Amino acid sequence: MLRFTFSKLIAVSCFTGLTLVGCSGSDDPSSMSSENQDLTPIDIGVIPAVDVAPVYLGIEEGIFEEHGLEATATVTQGGATVIPGVQSGDLDFGFSNVTSLIIGKDQGLPLQIIAPGPQTTGEKENDYASIMVGPTSEIQSVNELENKRVAVNTLNNITDTLLKEAIQQQGGDPASVEFVEVAYPDMPSMLENDNVDAIFVAEPFQTIALDNDAKIIYSPFVEPVEDLMISTYFTNEQTLQETPEIAEQFSEAIKEAQAFAEENPDKTREVLDQFLDLEPSVAQSLVMPNFPQDINLDSSQQLIDLGVKYEVIDKPVDLKDLISD
Repeated sequence: MLRFTFSKLIAVSCFTGLTLVGCSGSDDPSSMSSENQDLTPIDIGVIPAVDVAPVYLGIEEGIFEEHGLEATATVTQGGATVIPGVQSGDLDFGFSNVTSLIIGKDQGLPLQIIAPGPQTTGEKENDYASIMVGPTSEIQSVNELENKRVAVNTLNNITDTLLKEAIQQQGGDPASVEFVEVAYPDMPSMLENDNVDAIFVAEPFQTIALDNDAKIIYSPFVEPVEDLMISTYFTNEQTLQETPEIAEQFSEAIKEAQAFAEENPDKTREVLDQFLDLEPSVAQSLVMPNFPQDINLDSSQQLIDLGVKYEVIDKPVDLKDLISD
């Protein structure tokens, strides 16, 4: 944390297995190089997904250090733990999908988006998330999901909201769909065992499902919202107000790391091995998202509108209150 002593940061980094400034067992800051003493330690809450590859690239390539930061990536299971961690100050910065942050803001949480996360490739059936059905399924389009069971990773969030809109746009009744909450790693087997009729799944589990002969019928990050920015990096208002220069350093570092990820796809795939347990063939064949350097205001506003439409939030969130200048 920004408030941590160096000795505590060393203890945390040794415990998590993520090297911060070295785990020699010494608590004495004088044992550290003067160069590292000039860096500000930060803790970034991330999830085990391809989306956060730029964070690991930023650490590995020294991008954070170039911006005066000594970054540690703390892996959590999802936005449900990242958001409270950032809100409380246990994490300095976090990664979460835009709808989760919209919901948090609607509930009065002091959250501020400060940097872009991954964005759709914009290519139908060649995106990093999709609606998939089993190899023998007769379902060919999303409007045929009426009265069917569909697995999503979180209920009343970005995935089922987008799918409801897609079904309605194609003339179906989204209210008839039974959404089932299933963790991404369990989705391929749920589909294979006919426990659900379709899955809304992201990489690397999309590729794993394809290897089990599942079929893609729709790309919900490509449509119904054009150029969708799925997730972002954020902090709390207190961190932003008390240490605006550190928030700016972090924002610029993430943007540079995302640009590096775009320009170096091979290194981006290689870094996945640091936080995902993947077969080499899966890592090489999965679809990576785009990593933009600018926050997409248009798609974020559309997610707010859909949140109101499908009663994920009670009232519209002012985009200017959610996204830091």
